[in-house]
Amino acid sequence: MNYSFQFGPVFDAWPLLLHGTWMTIQLSFLAMILGSAVAVVCAWGKTAGPAPLRWLINAYIEVIRNTPFLIQLFFFFFALPTIGVRWSPYTAALVAMVFNLGAYATEIVRAGIESIPKGQIEAGTALSLSRYEIFRFVILKPALRAIYPALTSQFILLMLASSVVSVISADDLTSVAANLQSQTFRSFEIYIVITGIYLLLTLAFSYVFRLIYQWGLNYPDRR
Repeated sequence: MNYSFQFGPVFDAWPLLLHGTWMTIQLSFLAMILGSAVAVVCAWGKTAGPAPLRWLINAYIEVIRNTPFLIQLFFFFFALPTIGVRWSPYTAALVAMVFNLGAYATEIVRAGIESIPKGQIEAGTALSLSRYEIFRFVILKPALRAIYPALTSQFILLMLASSVVSVISADDLTSVAANLQSQTFRSFEIYIVITGIYLLLTLAFSYVFRLIYQWGLNYPDRR
């Protein structure tokens, strides 16, 4: 094997790699926040909503969980413009990621909500808490503590899946890598560096999630 490694052209393009990394972080973070909000609303609808709402939520979950993310991305970017709904690549990627995470996280959040003992809810009612206060403090916070590991694992998978958005020219890290490869023809070196960046992103997100747990969810369980 006489292959000569040349990382120079890759490291010379560090501003592009930095931009792509930042776009991946930004896209993933926004999708996590918005997708989590969708999941909480849908989980509440599945556990306490009327039958028609539960049917719609179940249909949404089944469609998303049983179709490839790539097809969902193509639907938002290529199919919707035919009926007049046009997105930029970034917006289409964000919307697709939110819908995808929302469906998967809904089932995780629902499982957490249903794990809360009914006695706790009855205690909240006895204390004259409003339905909103019961849901927020008695149900949602303990449920989030129980499902936090599964939910954050789903967040990490979403961040890694964001590499797919490069197929619609969204300006993420994988898209930057593809452009550099076409310019420098140093595929091996480029994808070694990109692999390392994704690994560092995964470790960084995991560390941040641990800090969030220690700050907001690591309280004594007095049950």
